[in-house]
Amino acid sequence: MATLLSVTLSSCDRDLLETFPNDRLSESLFWHNENDAKLAANALYADLDGVNIISWDALTDIAHTNQNFDVQAYIELGSYDATSSKIYTEWANAYKGIRATSYFLANVDKVTTANTALINQLKGEAKVLRAYQYIKLAGLFGDVPLITTPLSIEEGRSLTRTPVSQIWDFVDQELSEAAPLLPLTYAAADKGRVTRGAALGLLARANLWAGRYQKAANAADQVIKLGVYGLYESYEKLFSYAAENNREVLLDNQFIKDTYPNTVFQTLAPYSQKNGGSSYVPTKVLADLYETSTGKRITDSQSGYNPTQPYVNRDNRLKYSLYLEGDILPSGAVFKPQPTSGTSDAIGSTYIASTTGFNIKKYINTEDYANPANSGINIILLRYAEVLLTYAEAKIELNQLDAEVLTAINTVRNGRGDVKQPSITSTSQAELREIVRRERAVELAFEGQRLFDIRRWKIADKVVPGPVYGITYVSANGSLTTVQVVAVNKVFDVNRHYLWPIPQKEIDLNNSLVQNPGW
Repeated sequence: MATLLSVTLSSCDRDLLETFPNDRLSESLFWHNENDAKLAANALYADLDGVNIISWDALTDIAHTNQNFDVQAYIELGSYDATSSKIYTEWANAYKGIRATSYFLANVDKVTTANTALINQLKGEAKVLRAYQYIKLAGLFGDVPLITTPLSIEEGRSLTRTPVSQIWDFVDQELSEAAPLLPLTYAAADKGRVTRGAALGLLARANLWAGRYQKAANAADQVIKLGVYGLYESYEKLFSYAAENNREVLLDNQFIKDTYPNTVFQTLAPYSQKNGGSSYVPTKVLADLYETSTGKRITDSQSGYNPTQPYVNRDNRLKYSLYLEGDILPSGAVFKPQPTSGTSDAIGSTYIASTTGFNIKKYINTEDYANPANSGINIILLRYAEVLLTYAEAKIELNQLDAEVLTAINTVRNGRGDVKQPSITSTSQAELREIVRRERAVELAFEGQRLFDIRRWKIADKVVPGPVYGITYVSANGSLTTVQVVAVNKVFDVNRHYLWPIPQKEIDLNNSLVQNPGW
């Protein structure tokens, strides 16, 4: 009996040692059925960008990193190098997404199913999500390692950088192959998944950034002709909960309060709003880019612009994108940023209050006021207005100045119920180039496009450097005073800042990676 008990206990001990980890699934238990494939594809969306896209605009002329001790502030000042944690984080997050999608594509065919259409759709989603990361990496760093399969640690130590032209080739091929695998729309339960329109819209973006204008125009035209997309009727409400999943959105990162929240309210809101962070704030440069309601620049003597009432009779997108003096805040209070206002939003009242006197209004919703760190608002990554402007810009650069160019631009300018700027009629390539660039700045402000735009246009070294200015107000002595942010002088070195440095951590781990020029 004792011997039998001993053998039994020994057998039990061996069974106890043969356990599965309780924090993950073994591959032997996964990749069996359609549900496994769909769950794995769902997980890929977590690597999409979110609130961080807004931070990119603060590295340009239209916004500013509000706290000077923020790691990103050093990039504005030009006093950063390859050890910057901001730069490493963007690199690491992108390659995390690439690894996840590559792993999915290497394993999804293990699933046994007759539903090949579903598997092909999921493959298409993964290809688009991987291409999204490569578009960003190419825009930020230029040549980067092209990885399409899961790598071992040792393989990762010998990677080299792939010429950026080949990255663009890969992205073009991936998105072109993915588009026909994807549906035009999804049922309500699957809203937010990658569609054919998202694939083609990203294809247009990628080719525009690469300077491949005919391909960009063709891809944008395909999106237009799908007949699925259009502008949302209200620019003011476009970034609200009520507008989620509207027909203008091609791609977004979908969040859920309590379950999968973001911190956009806490990050951007004025300080008076439950200690809002004002982490990134608009500048005077952006405010001045919005035309008057007559369609003229404020520098035009015929515009009717009144500097003592700077926000009256302006393009409505200004007041829908920026918190301006007198606006009603989510708390019900009035926004009063002037230094002498005595409010917690007054410039200089605290180091957290906006140093320019402007705050970002997009994505700031009353529903999030009670719990600012628990926002469920979706962050838009690609929308139809961008596609229209991409189409127009590509055709302008090709000097294909037909009626469709003007239609695309004017749809953005006056195709909504609450945005009615006068139509553009110019047929001059130089004038249209300036117009479409300004439209991109004001229409897509705080949506992560400006940094890539001014770098590909090669104007960053002209528009970024210099002091940062904010609101203009009537001071106590009756004179007009323009706020200048203290001790900030933005720097953009033409010899090296058009590309970020490859993170030093990556070079330390792999000496086959060659650093970008000037770093």
